[in-house]
Amino acid sequence: MREVEPSAWDGLLEELGLADAYLRLAYVESAAVLEPGRPVLLEHEGAVFAAVEREDPADVVSPYGYGGPVGGDGSFWPAYEEWCRERGIVSTFVRFHPLYANQRGAPIHVEQLAPTVGWRLGEERDLLAGMHWKHRNKVRKAENAGATVTAGTSLDGFVPLYEETMRRVGASAFFLFAREYWEALEGLGEGLVRFDAAIDDEVAASALCLASPPWLHYHLSATSDTGRTTGASTLVLLEAARWAQERGYERFHLGGGLGGKQDSLHHFKARFDPEGLLEAAVGKAVHDEEAYRALSGGDAGLDGFFPAYRAPSR
Repeated sequence: MREVEPSAWDGLLEELGLADAYLRLAYVESAAVLEPGRPVLLEHEGAVFAAVEREDPADVVSPYGYGGPVGGDGSFWPAYEEWCRERGIVSTFVRFHPLYANQRGAPIHVEQLAPTVGWRLGEERDLLAGMHWKHRNKVRKAENAGATVTAGTSLDGFVPLYEETMRRVGASAFFLFAREYWEALEGLGEGLVRFDAAIDDEVAASALCLASPPWLHYHLSATSDTGRTTGASTLVLLEAARWAQERGYERFHLGGGLGGKQDSLHHFKARFDPEGLLEAAVGKAVHDEEAYRALSGGDAGLDGFFPAYRAPSR
């Protein structure tokens, strides 16, 4: 097991054919703002694990979004266990990557979540026709309102609209990201693509996506009051999918519901491609049971919030 130097991080991913946005250095650096720690890329026999190593106590978490070990010959986990013992890592929490399906065969505790939506973008697919009829109606409504969609890589203007959206929907403080988060995310360069739906020169809906062929990932969104009532948030995702389809992408990964649940957000996403569902899961591993029990004030069970010693109520 080796730790890859930051200067070689993205180059190694390219070399291994694993340059997904969620594994890249800039993305992991942004995630380390949300869950403070040290970005680390581990490599063993062609397998890589992009993660955040936290302190007090020492543990590991995959970046916000999706990740976990990918690639290699299946020998990663034993080598990782040894690395954890050497560094005194108490536990690991993994948000597996639905498009790699890397939860399969993982020798740790795996919990299934509601599936995520991976919109299929084959060049012969009529994306509008494949959508649920209610979504098609919203697209027509937005088009009748004069909405037009453009693509770019600048975050200018996105953050205020995003923060306004989060406050309007009553999102937790976690989702009001610090300036350092946005600065780190911009390190993705052309891998960060923003789609704006404008009506009368006002941005009504915006979708911030992570572009790493063959997949486009839907990351964050923002809508104005106008966008909420005109169907612009549905149109902007259709046009993002068309943008990706024209460039040969295979899937537009919309993700799932909040907390991996099959909620209203999940249903909204599933209506873009009802048959494009992908398995989703998280993984939990305790490497030092004695330390875990002492920190958690109980047993080393894997149910509920993990790791228990970092539960918000504590």
